[in-house]
Amino acid sequence: MRKMEFKMERPGLLEPGQKITVTEGLLPSNYYYVIDPALAMSANIPFRYRLKSREGVVTDVIENARGFYVTAEFDEPEIEKR
Repeated sequence: MRKMEFKMERPGLLEPGQKITVTEGLLPSNYYYVIDPALAMSANIPFRYRLKSREGVVTDVIENARGFYVTAEFDEPEIEKR
């Protein structure tokens, strides 16, 4: 399972166990992902680490000094960053 982290601006929009779909956005040298309907957004992801799945499950929602962060799992192999 591949895990990704998303930044959420307000509490209570997502909860663990919830099924999600993501939309892929394209930048000049990266992709980014948004949990539909615009609930949370990923960091920029290099082309070689593109997410192939569009459906996942929320595994964790945490709050820290910088805001709310959602961890989601997708049914594809974990990537090994070089």
